[in-house]
Amino acid sequence: MTLSRRDFVRLTAGTGALAAMGQLGRTAAVAAPSGSYRAMVGIFLYGGNDGWNMVVPTDARHAAYQAARGGVALPRNTLTPLTNSSYALHPAMAALRPIWDEGALSLVLNTGTLFAPLTKATYQSRPDLRPSNLMSHSDEQAHWQGLRARDAASDGFLGRLADRMPGGRLPPLISLAGSTLALIGKTATPLVLPASGLPGRSGYSAKDTAKNLATTMLATSDGGPIMDGVESTLRDTFDQADLANSLLSGASSVTRYFVDANGRALTSDIAAQLLGAAKMIEARGTLGHSRQSFLLSMAGFDYHANQIQGSPTAGAHADQLGDLAQAMAAFHRAVTALGVGANVTTFTMSDFGRTYASNAQNGTDHAWGNNHLVMGGDVAKGGIFGTYPDPVLGGDDDITKEGRFIPGIAQEEYLGAIARWHGVSNADMPYVFPNWSTWSTAGRGPLALFRR
Repeated sequence: MTLSRRDFVRLTAGTGALAAMGQLGRTAAVAAPSGSYRAMVGIFLYGGNDGWNMVVPTDARHAAYQAARGGVALPRNTLTPLTNSSYALHPAMAALRPIWDEGALSLVLNTGTLFAPLTKATYQSRPDLRPSNLMSHSDEQAHWQGLRARDAASDGFLGRLADRMPGGRLPPLISLAGSTLALIGKTATPLVLPASGLPGRSGYSAKDTAKNLATTMLATSDGGPIMDGVESTLRDTFDQADLANSLLSGASSVTRYFVDANGRALTSDIAAQLLGAAKMIEARGTLGHSRQSFLLSMAGFDYHANQIQGSPTAGAHADQLGDLAQAMAAFHRAVTALGVGANVTTFTMSDFGRTYASNAQNGTDHAWGNNHLVMGGDVAKGGIFGTYPDPVLGGDDDITKEGRFIPGIAQEEYLGAIARWHGVSNADMPYVFPNWSTWSTAGRGPLALFRR
């Protein structure tokens, strides 16, 4: 996914907790259902997560699953069953089973990039209705983040959502996943925090004035309006870096929840990101945020070979799913302890799904539709949304004979449901989701992901 020079400048203005300019004068058009705080936490799984091994059917379809998937198929007796459902999670994701039993985890089946509703027949006969450059990493990442299935995207859905979001002492759009397309809005500036470590402030101390710093940095004796503007900008910037530093490095009540079943601290990168998000949620009152949006990420899901090692339940993919599950479970415990478990929704995204059929290298290749997870105290209890595709290779849902399934749910129907819960007004949905009219008419619309 390529960013233009202008986009890079807009995003790096927020890197290292240095973003809050551009918050003034914004229209706060986000509705406030019941006046309560809301946060949405998106986790992007870069490379194309194999959602067909993340969520597995346990009924009669498992035989077809095992036959089609070959060497990467998970035996039924190894799975983590989800109570009162015909689905299970990968055995490495057992940490999420209690959250399902609590009623705070839902499944979204076979969702992905769509420009218009498609069947296999219309896919074959109407190439003008297909998303552009399907199964390309950069294009599909842009499709998910920009939500323009046939056009180049210059901004992202989280940035556009932030354009309509009330501000605070720091920007309410926060990334611990670096600078990406999803964060670019028309007016909003995100807060981009480093994935590891804290923002550096070399040469700065509280005793220095911003004007002295500006004079030193710019090596000019010219005062007047220009220097006053630089002074003001630097003062705000360093003040905000100080605030972000204090929140992320200071004592926090949520840290103790980020441990494994044996009480050992979680050390994965995704756990560190979710801990950072939990700390910012804990500080929501200090920051003056009634709404917060977070973008987090994990990389390395592009397993064309060696997806499994030794057995179908072991290997790099299993390790990643285990890290993800433990970190998500820890995050859920933390926000629940803060009293906002029902006010925070965590959800997964990824480039695309993998082929249902494995390849000769014990890996899987680029495909299309995929399964995703939604977690939070306000999600529909036992919610399973969408239809699992026909697992027969070359069947009605497969555009090839390797198991590249046409999504049954569009990204707009999935992410749009979360945005509506977050408080985006009906009037603003077409702004946040450019193709909203296609997915809000003719019987289509946002999924009923939530209890109310």
